[in-house]
Amino acid sequence: MSTSKASPTVKLLINGEFVESSTTEWRDVVNPATQEVLARVPLATAQEIAAAVAAAKSAFKTWRKTPIGARARIFLKYQQLIRENMKELAALLTAEQGKTLADAEGDIFRGLEVVEHAANIGSLQMGEIANNVASGVDTYTLQQPIGVCAGITPFNFPAMIPLWMFPMAIACGNTFVLKPSEQDPMVTMRLVELALQAGIPPGVLNVVHGGEHVVNAICDHPDIKAVSFVGSTKVGTHVYHRASQTGKRVQCMMGAKNHAIVLPDANKQQALNNLLGAAFGAAGQRCMALPVTVLVGEANDWIPELVEKARALKISGGVEPGTDIGPLISCAAKERVESFIASGVASGAKLELDGRQPDVPGYAGGNFVGPTIFSGVKPGMAIYDQEIFGPVLCLVPAATLDEAIAFLNANPNGNGTAIFTQSGAAARKFQEEVDAGQIGINVPIPVPVPLFSFTGSGASKLGDLGPYGKQVILFYTQTKTITARWFDDSSVAGPVNTTISLK
Repeated sequence: MSTSKASPTVKLLINGEFVESSTTEWRDVVNPATQEVLARVPLATAQEIAAAVAAAKSAFKTWRKTPIGARARIFLKYQQLIRENMKELAALLTAEQGKTLADAEGDIFRGLEVVEHAANIGSLQMGEIANNVASGVDTYTLQQPIGVCAGITPFNFPAMIPLWMFPMAIACGNTFVLKPSEQDPMVTMRLVELALQAGIPPGVLNVVHGGEHVVNAICDHPDIKAVSFVGSTKVGTHVYHRASQTGKRVQCMMGAKNHAIVLPDANKQQALNNLLGAAFGAAGQRCMALPVTVLVGEANDWIPELVEKARALKISGGVEPGTDIGPLISCAAKERVESFIASGVASGAKLELDGRQPDVPGYAGGNFVGPTIFSGVKPGMAIYDQEIFGPVLCLVPAATLDEAIAFLNANPNGNGTAIFTQSGAAARKFQEEVDAGQIGINVPIPVPVPLFSFTGSGASKLGDLGPYGKQVILFYTQTKTITARWFDDSSVAGPVNTTISLK
């Protein structure tokens, strides 16, 4: 914990004002490539958290009545501002998170797509009507906002995942309290500034920073009606159970161990290149990465070429042109990944490529781990059973597609998966039989576009409804069903029946 006063401070956002926290507890925001301290982030006090929720609760009274077109126009303006500031946002993200500039722009762009979807709220937040369900009786539904919602976001996508959350919640007429990762909150705060510039009123969006105590406060606060979470399985499980016990709606997107299957009929070069990007891009720090690949039959002969391609990837700070892999988020993350690699060797897996202690000119203090490949990986090894969250690829042999599918389905996680093949029959069999939420066919990271919903399954998800897309409209709204009968003056009054017959 830092006590230095030299670095700039990250502010809280409460009721439309960026305010300096009164806390005595601060954390350094560190450039993971250079160890330079970029800023200091506060761990918000209980009073500040309460003030943020109170501002959101108060703002909800008027925001919920804001015409749907007015809400949509704010997000039309917001997407324009994000586009205009893309280079600045990407540079900020790279400095604090370590992604390459290309990866950083991709992070922002995938969030931008959800902002654009939020601008379409007028055609999304519509109810249904059935006319004349009985004599003179109509039944219809309204999709109304639920109140104060909250989001807890991780370090690995500090632009995309906040943009998955607050735009859709706010577009639906709710107000929002966001808790970004304290490891890299700066790009999130810049996006928040642009959201206010786009016209989001005071109190509709609020931001608090901190660790476990802020998470617990969000789970416990009686005025928060829904919580959205993306992060580790351990924390997500805690959030789901704690927030659910207080009657909140909760959606938790958690850990993963995604698998790819490569059949020998696949386009070899495209498959190998896609595996490299999916396993090692963003230094492996994404829940939709492909850290496990099952090579079927003769595809096992491709291992040497895969290793050579991985060896040629460029490791550097994210700002250098042509960089393929940047640093891990922290020194602790680097040590954790290195310990997994050591355990893989100790457990008997074959280390085809060792990425430990790479030579990265100009970045002697950076948190770098290079591409690492193991073959002969089996369940029971820590490198297979646990989410490494680093640039480590585990290769598993299989004799047939059936064997490969059975292997995938035995894993408890179900975020995403992919198959590489030129066989339509094999691809169809795979999509029908595999147990995972997002499925790619010759697509390595099948994160759905916002017209659809993120649909992780198994141990990777708690809660029925996913973030963004059609499902999140249901998550952020309350369905009211109205049954109505109107009488004209010529109607004959009679006994009031408490049950309307539909016969």
